[in-house]
Amino acid sequence: MEKQMNADIKIKKLSEKAILPTYGSAYAAGADLYACLDTAVTIAPAETLLVKTGLAMEIPEGYAGLIYARSGLASKKGLAPANKVGVVDADYRGELMVALHNHSAKEAIVEPGERIAQLVITPFLTANWVEADALSDTVRGAGGFGSTGTK
Repeated sequence: MEKQMNADIKIKKLSEKAILPTYGSAYAAGADLYACLDTAVTIAPAETLLVKTGLAMEIPEGYAGLIYARSGLASKKGLAPANKVGVVDADYRGELMVALHNHSAKEAIVEPGERIAQLVITPFLTANWVEADALSDTVRGAGGFGSTGTK
């Protein structure tokens, strides 16, 4: 099976300590983002800390960068993005930062150069919102949370 599309993304190091994103495997969707810190930082339980990456990038028009948790960091240290998924718009040129939240009951330490999140570059649609008096019928209809079953 061939690897999917590739795209060149312009990226600028804002610090000599910054580490370019890396993919953990040939078929990884998310590229790891690294903490750009002078020294280790401690995040207390239920605390959120903005962790810099030292990077800025130029995401192509029609795409967005989605910042997700790293499963190992979330399961081992309880650290994940505070907003669950960060969104980096194509017109943003500032430093990428990750709002890491400590979901655990104990302090968590983030080391300089540690992988703190993963970035997925993905296409998106811009909707033209069309107000309507009625919507088409479906089998599910207005059934919400749990309406399709729990198994």
